Amino acid sequence: MTDVYLSGQLVCRDNDDVAVVVQHLAVHIAQTCAEVGCVSFRVSPTDDPLVWHVDELFRDATAFRAHQARVAGSKWGRVTDGIERRYKIEGL
Repeated sequence: MTDVYLSGQLVCRDNDDVAVVVQHLAVHIAQTCAEVGCVSFRVSPTDDPLVWHVDELFRDATAFRAHQARVAGSKWGRVTDGIERRYKIEGL
């Protein structure tokens, strides 16, 4: 099995996007950390108040793809759909 590592940025357009992230992030983190195959998951603010740093580590491609599928249908996925993601994925 090969670990899958995603790193990058969640880039908000404005303070309304930031408010959405702040409102829904804790639940998103808790749900992700409870997923089978999630090794670590961090979303943290940066010096730029519109940008969040994202680090995800899953034990394999199956776990990562299951996470992506769950997120696509989740409340987090719906409310943050318009927020830009700048991600690099290794291990797929």
